Amino acid sequence: MSLGADEPEEINGNHKESAIASSCSQQSNISSLLADIRDDNVNTTKRLNQGFMQYGCSHYRRRCQIRASCCNEIFDCRHCHNEAKNNINVEGKLRHDLPRHEIQLVICSLCGTKQEQVGQVCVNGGVCMGKYFCKTCKFYDDDTSRRAMHHDCPVCFEYLFESRNDITVMPYGHTIHMNCLKEMRQHLQYAYPLCSKSVCDMSKVWEKLDMEIAATPMPESYHDKKVWILCNDCGATSEVQFHVVAQKCLSCNSYNTRQTRGF
Repeated sequence: MSLGADEPEEINGNHKESAIASSCSQQSNISSLLADIRDDNVNTTKRLNQGFMQYGCSHYRRRCQIRASCCNEIFDCRHCHNEAKNNINVEGKLRHDLPRHEIQLVICSLCGTKQEQVGQVCVNGGVCMGKYFCKTCKFYDDDTSRRAMHHDCPVCFEYLFESRNDITVMPYGHTIHMNCLKEMRQHLQYAYPLCSKSVCDMSKVWEKLDMEIAATPMPESYHDKKVWILCNDCGATSEVQFHVVAQKCLSCNSYNTRQTRGF
């Protein structure tokens, strides 16, 4: 009878051991699966980054070339094409440019595969042909600092992405041609055309305005006149004493302000 009484406990013990073994096996399978996924991710990242900043030309660092539809020749970029096809040694009537939107065929620089469709990753080797990629412009570049230039210069309206002239980045992130910025200063224009922020340190100018305002008192009837202003430099709004010369921001002491209401 005692043996019969012990049998359920033995069976339950066997079930527990079996469940534990099954659980360990499942955990082992999950760990193995996660390890495989991790290895696949590492391998994918290696493929994507292969040849990074090692290919390209004097204009761009990229891992692809283009075939110009106009002459069926292969170049590193359209600027390379335009330089070659507008060379002084080329007969005048044969000289021509390649507009960026006419680029149709892209070739991977690492494996030489022609891409059926314009895309960022090579359809054959899985290589990222440009860390920065614009499908609309068919543009590739491993130098991602140029992404801030995907617009026109606010002064001359040249497309900065393709400009061969020197470009500078303002402290607030906007970009502009160096020569255009210099020309603005020569014409006493110190506010960026798009956001109206100051393009340089204006503290000395603000000090002169302080002195000019102090030397130009307003008539007594204006002593209680106040206006609300918006500072173009720091974005703060302030209620300040009206003055015909300028209104000073109470937050950053800039005179690069505009009146929003009052008076």
